[in-house]
Amino acid sequence: MRPNQASPAPASRETPGPEAASQSPPASPHRSLLGPVPAPVLILTAIISVQVGAGLAARLFSQVAPGAVTGLRLWSAALVLAVVGGRGLGRAVRAVVRRRAWRDAAVVAGFGVTLAVMNYSIYQSFARIPLGVSVTIEFLGPLGVAVASSRRVLDLLWVALAAGGVVLLAGTGQATAVAELAGAGHGGAVAGLVFALVAAAAWAVYILLSRATGRRFPGTSGLTIAMVIAAVAVTPTGVAAGGAVLLRPAVVLTGIAIGLLSSIVPYSLELETLRRLPARVFGIWMSAEPVTAALVGLVMLGQALSPRQWLAVASVSVACAGAARGAPQSAEPQA
Repeated sequence: MRPNQASPAPASRETPGPEAASQSPPASPHRSLLGPVPAPVLILTAIISVQVGAGLAARLFSQVAPGAVTGLRLWSAALVLAVVGGRGLGRAVRAVVRRRAWRDAAVVAGFGVTLAVMNYSIYQSFARIPLGVSVTIEFLGPLGVAVASSRRVLDLLWVALAAGGVVLLAGTGQATAVAELAGAGHGGAVAGLVFALVAAAAWAVYILLSRATGRRFPGTSGLTIAMVIAAVAVTPTGVAAGGAVLLRPAVVLTGIAIGLLSSIVPYSLELETLRRLPARVFGIWMSAEPVTAALVGLVMLGQALSPRQWLAVASVSVACAGAARGAPQSAEPQA
């Protein structure tokens, strides 16, 4: 998750991306295990993991409100990151207090709030419209950042292509079709589209703040602090939405699984992939995510898209890949 830096190499959607760590990558305990695995296999596994986690979350919505599932997912990811990077996290927090680096604190706090908004919004969207449609619209965030960082006329083509895909998804007739697929009223489908757009905007801000956080905090400490802040931010809404249901062991275990699939597993794999591939190539691979989301929605949730919707998904995916391919060299991470 994912997603998204100055180049369009998104860290997935609702997921904490590796940018905060890629500026100063720590020695990875998994490096020897993942070393023999080809980079394309790593990134495809990360993409599938994120979308299977999203599908699992969408299935859980029949028992638990999306806001509560958001809390479960963020707290699971935050606790795992805190345990793994406990010492580094403590040093980073003490350093901020000792240096009175309140600007650094503001940046990481903004990063955490953005993570909370991004995750909350996309789960609200998943609850109302098909998974593939939500993720396709959400990808407008990294696409916008990628194009904004470019000075090529060709990128206007990618913007036009992506805009055409969104028009196909959001047209009046299509909104009705989306509503039927999602089992929601027409108003519910429109709300789902709006939440996806909010998630896209949050993803764009996430890219910028992820990069800023990575420059201010060593290793994964900035990301971990941001994840804890995000989890705290959604806790009141999550508890109010979930209530006593959140105490059920099956719900808690499913929430932990969602956190692992949507955050920890893809984060680890993406971090390793970014050590091997330029950010542009990474961004092109990530463009497969909307199509993967649509396929997961079909298999796990029975959300069959119309040919017109598949064309829209493909249009946005191609636009993201094209923008990623033309990303400036200066945007690539230094591993």
